[in-house]
Amino acid sequence: MPSGFFALLDDISALVKASAASLDDVPAQVAKTTGKVSGIVIDDTAVTPKYVVGLDPSRELAIIFQIAKKSLVNKLLILSPAALLLGYFAPWAITPILMLGGAYLCFEGYEKVHSLFGQHPEAAAEDEALPTITPEELEQQRVAGAVRTDIILSAEIMAIAYSQVTDQPIVNQILVMLAVAVVITVGVYGFVGLIVKMDDIGLHLAQDKHGAATQHLGRGIVRFMPHFLRILSYVGTAAMLWVGAEIIAHGIPVTAHWLHELELALADVPAVAWLAKALACGVFGLMVGFVVEKIVGLVKKVWPGKKEGSAG
Repeated sequence: MPSGFFALLDDISALVKASAASLDDVPAQVAKTTGKVSGIVIDDTAVTPKYVVGLDPSRELAIIFQIAKKSLVNKLLILSPAALLLGYFAPWAITPILMLGGAYLCFEGYEKVHSLFGQHPEAAAEDEALPTITPEELEQQRVAGAVRTDIILSAEIMAIAYSQVTDQPIVNQILVMLAVAVVITVGVYGFVGLIVKMDDIGLHLAQDKHGAATQHLGRGIVRFMPHFLRILSYVGTAAMLWVGAEIIAHGIPVTAHWLHELELALADVPAVAWLAKALACGVFGLMVGFVVEKIVGLVKKVWPGKKEGSAG
């Protein structure tokens, strides 16, 4: 009996040691996963600042906090459990879902690129017809729009995070998913908050109470931020096309093989290989976005919205 008891203790001790060793892998898995989703993180960071443009500066951080809170809740309570359940019951569904999200990103990226070439007359007419709304209603609309975009990006992040830990014990999977959700959300929206307040920081530094060098720095920040935000929007659009196209390409054996062959052909020059892959994904993303935009336009014609239907 005592020997059986001590054998049981030995088994428990071995199990605890194995679990501890497994848990030691969690930080490495989080770091690896965070690197895998870097393109989407750049996209998320670049897209979000536009939602506070034109709003009361005193409300900027509050709006960013609202978006961040909803993003974290979505990741922790909806997207992470959904990824784990799909991975257990229907792992075959993860790739198609990722590809649908990738198509949405390509569509959004294509729309942004298309808008650079000028506004369409019908879009201008819609803008002129927009009703006057209160600042509170505008803020609610901006938050809702940001959350809609974020949930697509967050779904991609959590699905990719899960794909990196499918061979890990369930405890590790849960811990990595939760850690990625928190780290990504805090990192993205913390940086976004800093970006949207940089002009205020510049104005503060430019005040007369500071030294000449500090004032010069503050004025430089104020002058630089509009250019930085413009560049950031371009980077966000490029990242949207790149990430969306790469997700779709990896879900199709032929295109996945082509990308792999492209990387192998330029493996001796990593920078050129990365640039070639990014350009290929960008062009492919524009093509996908163009097709999706035509499909969306056709669907709108076949099933017009309430506004169009009531007008007739």
